[in-house]
Parts: sequence; structure tokens; C-alpha cells
Amino acid sequence: MRRLFFLLILLSPCSLFAEDGSQLWLRYTPVDKHMVQQRTISLQAKDQTAQLAKQELEKYWRGSSISLRLDKKIKKLRDGYQIKGDGTGVEVVAAKPAGLLYAAYHLLRLQETETDIEHLDIEEIPDYDIRILNHWDNLDRTVERGYAGYSLWKWDELPKQLSPRYEQYARANASIGINATVLNNVNASPQILTADYLEKVKALADVFRKYGIKVYLSANFSSPKVLDGLSDSDPLRKEVQDWWKAKVKEIYQHIPDFGGFLVKANSEGQPGPQDYGRTHADGANMLADALKPYGGLVMWRAFVYNPTEEDRAKQAYQEFVPLDGEFRDNVIIQIKNGPVDFQPREPFTPLFGAMKNTAQMIEFQITQEYLGFSNHLAYLAPLFKEALDADTYSEGKGSTVARVTDGSIFKGKRTAISAVANIGEDMNWTGHHFAQANWYAFGRLAWNHQLSSEDIANEWIRQTFTNAANFVTPVRQLMMDSREAVVDYMMPLGLHHIFAFDHHYGPEPWGDRKGGRPDWMPWYYHNADTIGLGFDRTATGSNAVSQYYPPLDSIYGNMASCPENLLLWFHHVPWTHTMKSGRTLWAELCVHYDRGVQCVRTFQKTWDKLEPYVDTQRFKEVQSKLKIQAKDAVWWKDACLLYFQTFSKMPIPYELERPTHELEELKKIKLNMKQHN
Repeated sequence: MRRLFFLLILLSPCSLFAEDGSQLWLRYTPVDKHMVQQRTISLQAKDQTAQLAKQELEKYWRGSSISLRLDKKIKKLRDGYQIKGDGTGVEVVAAKPAGLLYAAYHLLRLQETETDIEHLDIEEIPDYDIRILNHWDNLDRTVERGYAGYSLWKWDELPKQLSPRYEQYARANASIGINATVLNNVNASPQILTADYLEKVKALADVFRKYGIKVYLSANFSSPKVLDGLSDSDPLRKEVQDWWKAKVKEIYQHIPDFGGFLVKANSEGQPGPQDYGRTHADGANMLADALKPYGGLVMWRAFVYNPTEEDRAKQAYQEFVPLDGEFRDNVIIQIKNGPVDFQPREPFTPLFGAMKNTAQMIEFQITQEYLGFSNHLAYLAPLFKEALDADTYSEGKGSTVARVTDGSIFKGKRTAISAVANIGEDMNWTGHHFAQANWYAFGRLAWNHQLSSEDIANEWIRQTFTNAANFVTPVRQLMMDSREAVVDYMMPLGLHHIFAFDHHYGPEPWGDRKGGRPDWMPWYYHNADTIGLGFDRTATGSNAVSQYYPPLDSIYGNMASCPENLLLWFHHVPWTHTMKSGRTLWAELCVHYDRGVQCVRTFQKTWDKLEPYVDTQRFKEVQSKLKIQAKDAVWWKDACLLYFQTFSKMPIPYELERPTHELEELKKIKLNMKQHN
């Protein structure tokens, strides 16, 4: 029996033993002593990052000998590298030490995905200079919009105690080309800039440095007033300017390679230059001037909205376009991918390309604030690609968001791309094993935005689980279907922001919470009435379409030409409107909600069949999450259709699944998930 047991282990497509997901996609197996004796990894440079590249290859590379070489003259490579191999050996060349490290992980990725590692002719140059994660982590270790446990950063223990996860975090980021991190929440506490905390930040920066990662901090604009009792934080007052110059000097004394500041100002109650009658440019430029001598950067967020009669989707454009050309050259405007707030589907923000004399960067959200938290499987590479590949027409056809931001159309000193992290203290890092794929996908697209969602999923699956085709093929399809399934059972056809008021998890299209302003209420966005559904952003409505370049303004502004997946974003559509399918809007809405539910149920079936290929722990944990997702999908479908039916007065098509809830019962559901907006 004992021999049979071990034979079964050897024959199984995967280990029968449990894995907790803590190794992410870095499940390398160390090579044996015989292999080490068969090949060499040579390197002349003594730089610690270059040495790290050598160490990773010495420990895990199973191919032929490798020569690692630095050549600073090949400046075009930037952080990139060249890899050439003919079966007898591999030569890796980079202009910077980090390039050698990225090349090492590229080789290991090829090896782990069972790709040809003998015949190599590769040149990789990253599309963006700065590839950065934004952590919305608070100093009390809570994480705003975080669904994977407490923050990784154990502030009470720093700087003396260093968790081993700090280095694991840095290694994971380096393996996918991420080279920067913002440690704290954009709703920033001024305390992060005190001497005590800067010592703690230094300790983290010292760990991250050898992995090529720079540290940035979110800065509270009122820090001079709060920390040192200045009468105000007016950016045009010399005393305030001097305070920031002294603070920046102090930071660089601790952290010589400090990256700079991320700032959320005059949005959702956060302080900013407008408090003193100044502009965003005034505030950003003050910080930029303080950082300039050290090469530091200001990432100034364009997520601004305040109570107004105007359409919330228009506000960032209205505030920032008039300031084009007024920002210093070490300021980048950080713009969310959509004009409202990280919805399951949005059109791209029209601000992209509208500021031709100002550097712009895109901000994605990896953490699933609006896509089921860490309970729902939603592979977000298709969402990221949808935004990056969107054509702004700002410089004619082909002016995609990616090209507008990567420096290929508008030449800037530095380019950047960012995303709000989904990382926490959970053993599997992200709360859901498949949510790791979104961290991975962001890093890969930040390096090369032309990669396909399918190829990224393929890489991640093979490294994270197994290379077995009977596993890879169905799981890749499941992942590729998942984002659209979430859109279908939550907010199809351009519906948006109909979440519960305080937690953004469940449906609450009725939006009957008291005390909230209109643009926090679902009815503000869906505008359901007896005539139809959707937000009129045409010329006869809010005219948000006018912020898009031709021909998009007319395409979006015409109900006949507007893409149906954005129809209710731009139009108030009659319930009886005939869709391309021949169905009425109401029937089409019902079909989409039902399709989302059915799709998630196929995920359950697909996953259950794959049990032989997955270790027990991860199989059961994913299975449990899929059960929650299937129940939540029905909750969403029933809540939205039963509520909208009170306006349409039309029956749910009889061939579709019947609701299993009563509307009044659904309205009573109140989840205890207190989060800040």
C-alpha cells in the first residue's frame, strides 16, 4: 500500500500536498548539484542587483551556461535587456543592473512555461519608465479598499524588525518588471512625513533597492500646518514652500533614491491648493520645485469631484484641461482609466490626450473595489487592455491611450503607469488565488502593453498551477470570460455605480440611504423612470460627449452608433428601444443579467472537473469562492431586474430563470463593511 501511495504521487499531474499560494507565480524548483556542475553563470559586475540576477539563475536555471554583462553604452535599452542563445550558451546584456535582473526572470519564465530556452534572440525595452503600485494602506495597517487582510507594512515593528515578506514582495514585483511603490494611502496621514516614520520608510526602501524598486509616498497637502503649526498650507507662501523644501531634503537624507510624491488634493474632502484660491498647478509645482534638485517626481491625481450641478463624469476634464502647459516637467497627471471610478466597465477618460503639453499617466485598480472584492473571480487584463487600446483620436486615428501615455505621441521626460494594489497580509497575498493574476497582468502590461490578455493568462496559469494542457486550456478560457460575466450580472450595457452606498459590494439600485449627496447615489447614474434607463450624456443631456475628440463625440452621442456595451453610459434609452439583437432594451437587459449568472455557474463546473490537477488546499479555496460568486450573481440579477421592472412594467422573458428573491427582502440586506469613499 505504501509503495502504491508514492506511485500515485509520482503519476499525479500535480502534487497531492497542499499549497497556500504564498509562492505566487514564483514556484521555482532549485536545481540539483549535478546541474550546477554542468553549467556556469558568469558576471563581472559587483552591483547587488546584478548579483541578485546571478543568484536567481544559479539557484533555478536548468539550461545552458549564461554570461551576464552590463554595457552602459546601450542606452536605448533603458531598464531592458538583450538575450541571445544558440543551445551552447546564453548571453544576456543590459544597460542597467535592473535589466539583468529582469532578464533573469524572463529566462526563468520561459523555463517554467516550458518554452524553448535554447534558441533565443530577444530584445525587451519597457513601454513605461515608472511602473508603480499604489498601496492604499493606512498607518494603523487597515487597507482602504483592501480585501486581503491587514497591510504588509508592520509600522510598529519598523525599522528594527523586517518581515521576510518585504523581500518576497519586492522579488515578486521585480519578476514582472514593477519598479516603484507608493507605501501609503492617497487619503494620506501627515504622520508619514514625520522623522519617526521616515526612519521606517527608509528600512523598507533599503530592502526594496536591490530589486530595483523605488519608494514613493502619498503626501497630505496640509502637512505643514498639521505637523509644524504653520498658519496655512498655501502653496504660494514662501514659508510653506520652504517647509516642503526642508522636508524633501530630510527625506533624501534618509532615502537617496526616493521617487517622489503622489497627491490626492481637493477631492472627497482632502485638502489642496484650492482651499487657498490656488490651482492644481500651483500645488503640484510647489512640490515639484522642492523635488527637482533630487530628481524627484510629483504624481498629481486627476480624481477630483465635488458637489456640483454638473455631471460628475465631466469634472476632471473641466478642472485640468484649462491648466494644460502650466505644470512643471517633473509633474505627471495621474488619471483613472474611466471618468467616474474604476467601474466594471467605463469608457476611457476623455482627459487622455486632451492635455497635449502635460505628462499623463493612467491609474488602474487591481484591487476589486467594484468587482466583488476578493470573493469574485474577475481577470482584469481585458479591462486594462480595453482602456490602453482605446483610441482617443487626439492626434488622429491610432492615438490610443497607451500611445498617449507611453511617450510615443507626446514626448515627456518620464512616463509612468500605476495601479492600486490588491496585496495584503493573507498567505496568498491577494485574498483570492486568481486575484494574483491581476497583480501579475498589470506588471506584464506595464512592461509591454501590446501583450495579449490570453498570453498573460497562459503565462500566469502555467507558472502558478501546472503546464498540463487539460488544465491550462479550460482555465484560460474561464479567466478570459470572467470580466464580462461580472459586467453582465452587475451592470451590463453601460450601467454603472449602482452599488450599495457604503461598501461597493452588493447591489442597491434603489439607493434609499439617507445623508448621501446625489453623486453618491445609484439613481444619479441609472436614472430609471417609466420611459427608460441610463444617463443622458448627449448634447441634449450633460453633453459629456463633447469632451471626446471627433469622431467619438458623434459616435457616442448617437444612440444608433454608440457601442451597446456603453449605451446606458451615454444615453437614456426607452425600455422598448430595439437593440441589435432584435430584442427590446428591457429584454436585452434581462438576457445579460441571466447570462452572467449562467456563466459563473459554468466556472464552478469547469473548476470542479480540474480537481486532479490542483493541490487540495488551493482547489477547495477557489471552489469555495466560486460558490460565493454564484450566489452573489443571483443576488445582483434579482435585485436589479426586480427593481428596474417596477419602472419598465414588462415581464422577464419566460425562457430565462425566474427570480428567487423578493424585492422588499433584498432591500433589507445591509452588509457591515464600513469603508471610506
